[in-house]
Amino acid sequence: MEIVVCLKQIVDPEIPASEFRLDPVTKRQIRGSHALVISTYDENALEVALQLKEKQGGKVTAVTIGEEQATEALRKALAMGADSAVLISDPPLLEADDLGKARVLARAIRKLTTPDLILCGCESADWVSRIVGPFLAEELGLPCVTFGTRIEPRDGKIVVRRIVEDGYHLVEAALPAVVTIASDETNTPRLPKVRDIMAAVKKPITLLRMADLGIEPGSLKEMEGRIVLQDVAIPVREARCEFIEGDTPEEQAERLVLRLKELKVI
Repeated sequence: MEIVVCLKQIVDPEIPASEFRLDPVTKRQIRGSHALVISTYDENALEVALQLKEKQGGKVTAVTIGEEQATEALRKALAMGADSAVLISDPPLLEADDLGKARVLARAIRKLTTPDLILCGCESADWVSRIVGPFLAEELGLPCVTFGTRIEPRDGKIVVRRIVEDGYHLVEAALPAVVTIASDETNTPRLPKVRDIMAAVKKPITLLRMADLGIEPGSLKEMEGRIVLQDVAIPVREARCEFIEGDTPEEQAERLVLRLKELKVI
């Protein structure tokens, strides 16, 4: 089974909120010196792909759009067990919106292989975007199942366990297909071994530029989507602490009730 996993490298979402910064002009997150990681659900998608390879055989290819430093994410994917890795990198392409990136990924996938299955994270851990996977399926003309957690091949098709609010659905899809992956206890990303990390450093990473994908500088309008970002702001949380005085716990409780009534909380 030929599987392509689309990854995104992001600033570690575990950084303190106080260190989160936005560029006032581009409205994009300022990476600065923060650690970069693979977007959370993309790692789950990679784990699902690796488990399928172990059961069915085949090949797993990790693909990302990013700057040169995105090779770090691809090296980790190789260390975890991916067979090959592809970096799509050209400054104009990095400015594309989600629809534009889906179109770029579609071109790259058509150039590289004819996969049986394409996996993406169900949402990005930075902007919580949930649309690249469905857009990619549309560009490739393939069926799409969202928020899958487990995949079982069956008679040339796949059965996807898809989470819903009150449980899960089992969805059958013909191959090739695109599936976006959510997390559950069966797809926790594995930790690569030291020897695999060292081996991944020596493995080649395929680099694709605009010219390789047949994208001429004058045709970049084709990569532009219809998503318009109006504004982004970091929420400001104000906290105020007020001490309730009293000589006894009972007196403090009585004053607390009176104060809460003044504030119309109760």
